[in-house]
Amino acid sequence: MNAPHPIDQFKKFKYEITRFMMIYKFALDQMETKIEVLKEEFQSLHDYSPIEHTKSRLKSPESIMNKMFRKNHELTFDSIKKNIKDIAGVRITCSFISDIYRIKDMLCNQSDLRVLEVKDYIENPKPNGYQSLHLLVEVPVYMSNGEERACVEIQIRTIAMDFWASLEHKIFYKYNKDVPERLTRELKSAADSANALDQQMERLHREIQEIKDAENERDEEELRRIIINNQQFTLPSNLLKLLGDGEH
Repeated sequence: MNAPHPIDQFKKFKYEITRFMMIYKFALDQMETKIEVLKEEFQSLHDYSPIEHTKSRLKSPESIMNKMFRKNHELTFDSIKKNIKDIAGVRITCSFISDIYRIKDMLCNQSDLRVLEVKDYIENPKPNGYQSLHLLVEVPVYMSNGEERACVEIQIRTIAMDFWASLEHKIFYKYNKDVPERLTRELKSAADSANALDQQMERLHREIQEIKDAENERDEEELRRIIINNQQFTLPSNLLKLLGDGEH
């Protein structure tokens, strides 16, 4: 029996790797759409959106192969899918720490997503000071010949956390991963400062929300008051509730 022609082998490999990468791209597209839907809903229907901005990336085939070689894994598509979970990634940046957990809950409650792993580096920062919330979710992708499932890594962090992580990444690679001890201490100190800023902004955010809630209560009290013939009456709260229920 004749061996497969090299050109035929190359065509087969090209088809397989293209399809493999497309599955992850489509999974990433779906996650971006889900996040954009949430962002637009909050911008249109609520006071503000907890999502400031997003950034996504898809690892290149070269980057995937290098990682497989470094980890000494078998270079097959099944092995790649099993051992590399960050081929597709989304980063969500928000203003406040409480927003991080709010976004996490909204995503985890979506029935078509399967949450595989949650790593909370906010409650438990890395030794170098890194903070972020990582979710690993499995996304269904419907190809022409059936359903596939692909992992997407989601990182959710505040603006301060993102600023620190970006600088740390640049310094880390500038020194070829061998950062001087003095800079390591400075980075840890900067991470502590960023965390202190996040905590302060969270307190301010909470105070502002309490003021808004108090104003809403006053508005509701004002709505319940009616004046007839110079006499003031207060409508029963149950009546307002009944009217509200009748609108649905």
